[in-house]
Amino acid sequence: MTKLLLSIHVLAAILAVGPVAVAASMFPAAARRDPDPDRPALLVLHRVCRVYAVVGIVVPVFGLATASSLGVLGDAWLLVSIGLTAAAAAVLGLLVLPGQRDALASGAPVKRLAMHTGMFNLLWAVVTVLMIVRPGSTTGA
Repeated sequence: MTKLLLSIHVLAAILAVGPVAVAASMFPAAARRDPDPDRPALLVLHRVCRVYAVVGIVVPVFGLATASSLGVLGDAWLLVSIGLTAAAAAVLGLLVLPGQRDALASGAPVKRLAMHTGMFNLLWAVVTVLMIVRPGSTTGA
């Protein structure tokens, strides 16, 4: 059962978080090239971010189920990963998506949005490394 949970967790991370990371990263550059808020590419990128952000909820759900199955819920690397995942979700929900919405509505500058997107991607990169390296884990690599 653990292998199934882990497989779903990893696939969900790749298929849900990956598109958000890519689309969010593409949005500021596309907005700078053409500030027209009705540009179809910007609308599509924003929609991808919104939809996959909701789908991405599956990642921590199956991650917690996997951690419980492995008996590592109290491990420091997992607790840090949970905190960083919450931070990434907050950056996405409170900064990136509203920034994209503002850029679409008013053509607002996207300099700050690019920074917020970078923060989101950096947080996910650190979580990914922690999930692979699992410092201090006794369950093996």
